[in-house]
Amino acid sequence: MKLPFFLARKFVAGEDFDHALPRIQELNDKNIQVTLDKLGENVDNKSMASESAETYRILLDKIDEAGLDSTISVKLTMMGLDIDDELCRDNLFKVLDKAQKTNNFVRIDMEGSDYTQATIDIFKQAYKKYGKHVGIVLQAYLHRTKEDVRDLADMGADVRLCKGAYSEPERIALQNMNAIRDAFKEYAEVLLEKTSYPRIATHDDELIKWTLDYTDRNNIGPSRFEFQMLYGLRQTTMEDLTEDGYNSRIYVPYGTMWFPYFKRRLMERKENIWFILTTMFQR
Repeated sequence: MKLPFFLARKFVAGEDFDHALPRIQELNDKNIQVTLDKLGENVDNKSMASESAETYRILLDKIDEAGLDSTISVKLTMMGLDIDDELCRDNLFKVLDKAQKTNNFVRIDMEGSDYTQATIDIFKQAYKKYGKHVGIVLQAYLHRTKEDVRDLADMGADVRLCKGAYSEPERIALQNMNAIRDAFKEYAEVLLEKTSYPRIATHDDELIKWTLDYTDRNNIGPSRFEFQMLYGLRQTTMEDLTEDGYNSRIYVPYGTMWFPYFKRRLMERKENIWFILTTMFQR
Protein backbone atom coordinates (compact mmCIF):
# COMPACT_ATOMS: atom_id res chain seq x y z
CA MET A 1 0.00 0.00 0.00
CA LYS A 2 1.45 3.33 -1.07
CA LEU A 3 0.88 6.04 1.53
CA PRO A 4 1.71 9.73 1.07
CA PHE A 5 5.21 10.61 2.27
CA PHE A 6 3.99 13.71 4.14
CA LEU A 7 2.81 11.37 6.93
CA ALA A 8 6.43 10.53 7.75
CA ARG A 9 8.11 13.78 6.68
CA LYS A 10 8.84 14.85 10.26
CA PHE A 11 10.69 11.60 10.99
CA VAL A 12 12.20 10.69 7.60
CA ALA A 13 14.48 13.22 5.88
CA GLY A 14 13.53 12.35 2.30
CA GLU A 15 12.89 9.56 -0.14
CA ASP A 16 16.42 9.79 -1.59
CA PHE A 17 19.84 11.14 -0.64
CA ASP A 18 19.48 14.39 -2.60
CA HIS A 19 16.31 15.31 -0.70
CA ALA A 20 17.89 14.35 2.63
CA LEU A 21 21.10 16.30 1.95
CA PRO A 22 19.84 19.76 3.03
CA ARG A 23 18.61 18.30 6.34
CA ILE A 24 22.00 16.72 6.98
CA GLN A 25 23.79 19.96 6.20
CA GLU A 26 21.47 21.91 8.52
CA LEU A 27 22.35 19.56 11.39
CA ASN A 28 26.08 19.70 10.64
CA ASP A 29 25.85 23.51 10.61
CA LYS A 30 24.59 23.25 14.20
CA ASN A 31 27.63 21.06 15.08
CA ILE A 32 25.42 17.98 15.30
CA GLN A 33 26.86 14.84 13.74
CA VAL A 34 24.70 12.52 11.65
CA THR A 35 24.32 8.82 11.00
CA LEU A 36 22.52 8.11 7.74
CA ASP A 37 20.13 5.18 7.72
CA LYS A 38 18.83 4.06 4.31
CA LEU A 39 15.53 2.46 5.17
CA GLY A 40 14.84 -1.16 4.31
CA GLU A 41 15.10 -4.63 5.83
CA ASN A 42 14.54 -8.38 5.29
CA VAL A 43 15.88 -8.71 1.76
CA ASP A 44 15.21 -12.27 0.55
CA ASN A 45 16.94 -12.13 -2.85
CA LYS A 46 20.71 -12.48 -3.37
CA SER A 47 20.91 -9.88 -6.12
CA MET A 48 18.92 -7.38 -4.02
CA ALA A 49 21.24 -7.98 -1.07
CA SER A 50 24.25 -7.27 -3.31
CA GLU A 51 22.51 -4.16 -4.64
CA SER A 52 21.95 -2.97 -1.07
CA ALA A 53 25.66 -3.31 -0.34
CA GLU A 54 26.53 -1.38 -3.50
CA THR A 55 24.02 1.34 -2.55
CA TYR A 56 25.81 1.78 0.78
CA ARG A 57 29.19 1.93 -0.95
CA ILE A 58 27.88 4.69 -3.19
CA LEU A 59 26.41 6.46 -0.16
CA LEU A 60 29.81 6.49 1.55
CA ASP A 61 31.30 8.09 -1.56
CA LYS A 62 28.53 10.71 -1.61
CA ILE A 63 29.14 11.54 2.06
CA ASP A 64 32.85 11.92 1.35
CA GLU A 65 32.29 14.07 -1.76
CA ALA A 66 29.83 16.36 0.06
CA GLY A 67 32.18 16.77 3.05
CA LEU A 68 29.45 15.74 5.50
CA ASP A 69 30.04 14.89 9.15
CA SER A 70 28.10 11.66 8.77
CA THR A 71 28.55 7.93 9.26
CA ILE A 72 26.12 5.22 8.12
CA SER A 73 23.99 2.54 9.75
CA VAL A 74 23.14 -0.78 8.10
CA LYS A 75 20.74 -3.59 8.85
CA LEU A 76 22.20 -7.02 8.21
CA THR A 77 18.90 -8.29 6.85
CA MET A 78 19.46 -5.84 3.98
CA MET A 79 22.84 -7.50 3.42
CA GLY A 80 21.24 -10.95 3.07
CA LEU A 81 21.17 -12.28 6.66
CA ASP A 82 17.84 -14.04 5.97
CA ILE A 83 19.46 -15.83 3.03
CA ASP A 84 22.92 -16.88 4.17
CA ASP A 85 25.33 -15.72 6.87
CA GLU A 86 28.34 -15.91 4.55
CA LEU A 87 26.61 -13.86 1.85
CA CYS A 88 25.66 -11.27 4.46
CA ARG A 89 29.20 -11.07 5.83
CA ASP A 90 30.71 -10.73 2.36
CA ASN A 91 28.32 -7.89 1.47
CA LEU A 92 28.99 -6.16 4.78
CA PHE A 93 32.75 -6.44 4.27
CA LYS A 94 32.43 -4.79 0.84
CA VAL A 95 30.73 -1.85 2.56
CA LEU A 96 33.41 -1.80 5.25
CA ASP A 97 36.16 -1.84 2.62
CA LYS A 98 34.70 1.41 1.30
CA ALA A 99 34.30 2.84 4.82
CA GLN A 100 37.95 2.08 5.51
CA LYS A 101 39.00 3.71 2.23
CA THR A 102 36.99 6.88 2.94
CA ASN A 103 37.91 6.86 6.66
CA ASN A 104 34.29 6.53 7.68
CA PHE A 105 32.33 4.31 10.06
CA VAL A 106 29.55 1.72 9.77
CA ARG A 107 27.14 1.04 12.60
CA ILE A 108 25.58 -2.42 12.42
CA ASP A 109 22.03 -1.90 13.59
CA MET A 110 20.33 -4.39 15.90
CA GLU A 111 17.07 -5.90 14.71
CA GLY A 112 14.60 -8.23 16.42
CA SER A 113 15.83 -10.86 18.90
CA ASP A 114 15.81 -13.62 16.26
CA TYR A 115 18.84 -11.89 14.75
CA THR A 116 20.75 -10.88 17.88
CA GLN A 117 23.26 -13.74 18.04
CA ALA A 118 23.98 -13.75 14.30
CA THR A 119 24.43 -9.97 14.36
CA ILE A 120 26.92 -10.15 17.24
CA ASP A 121 28.79 -13.03 15.59
CA ILE A 122 29.18 -11.14 12.31
CA PHE A 123 30.12 -7.94 14.14
CA LYS A 124 32.93 -9.74 15.96
CA GLN A 125 34.32 -10.97 12.64
CA ALA A 126 34.05 -7.46 11.20
CA TYR A 127 35.63 -5.85 14.27
CA LYS A 128 38.60 -8.19 14.07
CA LYS A 129 39.28 -7.03 10.50
CA TYR A 130 38.08 -3.41 10.48
CA GLY A 131 38.46 -2.23 14.08
CA LYS A 132 37.50 1.42 14.55
CA HIS A 133 35.47 1.49 11.32
CA VAL A 134 32.64 -0.69 12.66
CA GLY A 135 30.32 -0.64 15.68
CA ILE A 136 27.21 -2.37 16.98
CA VAL A 137 23.97 -1.65 18.86
CA LEU A 138 22.79 -3.24 22.10
CA GLN A 139 19.21 -3.10 23.36
CA ALA A 140 18.93 -2.66 27.12
CA TYR A 141 15.58 -4.42 27.46
CA LEU A 142 16.88 -7.82 26.30
CA HIS A 143 17.75 -10.15 29.17
CA ARG A 144 20.86 -11.38 27.33
CA THR A 145 22.33 -7.86 27.14
CA LYS A 146 23.65 -8.21 30.69
CA GLU A 147 26.25 -10.67 29.35
CA ASP A 148 26.61 -9.18 25.87
CA VAL A 149 27.52 -5.70 27.11
CA ARG A 150 30.37 -6.99 29.27
CA ASP A 151 31.65 -9.25 26.50
CA LEU A 152 31.67 -6.45 23.91
CA ALA A 153 33.04 -3.89 26.37
CA ASP A 154 35.96 -6.20 27.16
CA MET A 155 36.70 -6.25 23.41
CA GLY A 156 36.72 -2.46 23.36
CA ALA A 157 33.84 -2.44 20.89
CA ASP A 158 32.10 0.76 19.82
CA VAL A 159 28.60 0.25 21.25
CA ARG A 160 25.43 2.26 20.78
CA LEU A 161 23.14 1.59 23.75
CA CYS A 162 19.39 2.04 23.32
CA LYS A 163 16.30 0.84 25.19
CA GLY A 164 15.01 -1.32 22.32
CA ALA A 165 12.05 -0.72 20.01
CA TYR A 166 10.92 -4.18 18.88
CA SER A 167 8.01 -6.00 20.47
CA GLU A 168 9.49 -8.95 22.38
CA PRO A 169 7.94 -11.49 24.79
CA GLU A 170 8.62 -11.43 28.51
CA ARG A 171 10.93 -14.47 28.35
CA ILE A 172 13.27 -12.48 26.08
CA ALA A 173 12.90 -8.88 27.19
CA LEU A 174 11.98 -6.69 30.14
CA GLN A 175 8.45 -5.30 29.89
CA ASN A 176 8.38 -2.71 32.67
CA MET A 177 9.75 0.73 31.79
CA ASN A 178 11.35 1.30 35.19
CA ALA A 179 13.16 -2.02 34.88
CA ILE A 180 14.31 -1.10 31.37
CA ARG A 181 15.64 2.23 32.63
CA ASP A 182 17.51 0.48 35.47
CA ALA A 183 19.08 -1.95 32.99
CA PHE A 184 20.04 0.92 30.67
CA LYS A 185 21.82 2.71 33.52
CA GLU A 186 23.66 -0.47 34.56
CA TYR A 187 24.89 -1.13 31.01
CA ALA A 188 25.79 2.52 30.41
CA GLU A 189 28.02 2.36 33.50
CA VAL A 190 29.82 -0.66 32.03
CA LEU A 191 30.36 1.10 28.71
CA LEU A 192 31.49 4.36 30.30
CA GLU A 193 33.95 2.48 32.49
CA LYS A 194 35.36 0.03 29.94
CA THR A 195 35.07 1.58 26.48
CA SER A 196 36.61 4.73 25.06
CA TYR A 197 33.54 6.33 23.48
CA PRO A 198 30.08 4.87 24.21
CA ARG A 199 27.01 6.18 22.39
CA ILE A 200 24.05 6.92 24.68
CA ALA A 201 20.93 6.68 22.51
CA THR A 202 17.83 7.89 24.30
CA HIS A 203 15.04 10.49 24.22
CA ASP A 204 14.19 9.77 27.86
CA ASP A 205 14.66 12.78 30.17
CA GLU A 206 15.40 10.54 33.15
CA LEU A 207 18.20 8.75 31.30
CA ILE A 208 19.62 11.97 29.87
CA LYS A 209 19.75 13.53 33.34
CA TRP A 210 21.20 10.36 34.84
CA THR A 211 23.97 10.33 32.22
CA LEU A 212 24.80 13.97 32.87
CA ASP A 213 24.88 13.43 36.63
CA TYR A 214 26.82 10.15 36.48
CA THR A 215 29.52 11.48 34.16
CA ASP A 216 29.87 14.65 36.23
CA ARG A 217 30.23 12.69 39.49
CA ASN A 218 32.82 10.38 37.95
CA ASN A 219 34.82 13.09 36.19
CA ILE A 220 34.01 11.71 32.75
CA GLY A 221 34.36 14.63 30.35
CA PRO A 222 31.84 15.38 27.61
CA SER A 223 34.38 14.41 24.94
CA ARG A 224 34.30 10.78 26.16
CA PHE A 225 30.80 9.89 24.97
CA GLU A 226 27.95 11.15 22.84
CA PHE A 227 24.18 11.47 22.99
CA GLN A 228 22.16 10.10 20.09
CA MET A 229 18.55 10.67 19.08
CA LEU A 230 16.37 10.03 16.04
CA TYR A 231 15.59 12.59 13.38
CA GLY A 232 12.44 14.56 14.15
CA LEU A 233 12.50 13.81 17.87
CA ARG A 234 13.68 16.42 20.36
CA GLN A 235 16.10 18.30 18.13
CA THR A 236 15.93 21.32 20.44
CA THR A 237 17.24 19.12 23.26
CA MET A 238 20.11 18.00 21.04
CA GLU A 239 20.93 21.59 20.15
CA ASP A 240 20.96 22.51 23.85
CA LEU A 241 23.27 19.59 24.71
CA THR A 242 25.58 20.59 21.87
CA GLU A 243 25.71 24.18 23.09
CA ASP A 244 26.59 22.86 26.55
CA GLY A 245 29.64 21.14 25.08
CA TYR A 246 28.33 17.57 24.68
CA ASN A 247 28.83 15.52 21.55
CA SER A 248 25.57 14.83 19.75
CA ARG A 249 24.47 12.71 16.83
CA ILE A 250 21.12 12.36 15.08
CA TYR A 251 20.11 9.23 13.18
CA VAL A 252 18.68 10.43 9.88
CA PRO A 253 16.59 7.85 8.02
CA TYR A 254 15.77 8.30 4.36
CA GLY A 255 14.43 6.21 1.49
CA THR A 256 11.21 4.95 -0.05
CA MET A 257 10.85 2.06 2.43
CA TRP A 258 9.79 4.42 5.20
CA PHE A 259 6.46 2.90 6.19
CA PRO A 260 7.78 -0.08 8.25
CA TYR A 261 10.08 2.30 10.14
CA PHE A 262 7.27 4.79 10.77
CA LYS A 263 4.82 2.05 11.79
CA ARG A 264 7.32 0.45 14.17
CA ARG A 265 7.94 3.77 15.89
CA LEU A 266 4.18 4.09 16.41
CA MET A 267 3.10 0.54 17.17
CA GLU A 268 5.78 -1.64 18.70
CA ARG A 269 5.86 0.14 22.05
CA LYS A 270 2.65 1.75 23.21
CA GLU A 271 4.61 4.59 24.84
CA ASN A 272 5.81 5.69 21.40
CA ILE A 273 2.33 6.48 20.08
CA TRP A 274 1.73 9.35 22.48
CA PHE A 275 5.36 10.43 22.37
CA ILE A 276 5.44 10.73 18.57
CA LEU A 277 2.00 12.29 18.28
CA THR A 278 2.92 15.00 20.79
CA THR A 279 6.32 15.49 19.15
CA MET A 280 4.62 16.26 15.84
CA PHE A 281 3.46 19.53 17.38
CA GLN A 282 6.81 20.48 18.92
CA ARG A 283 9.66 22.43 17.36
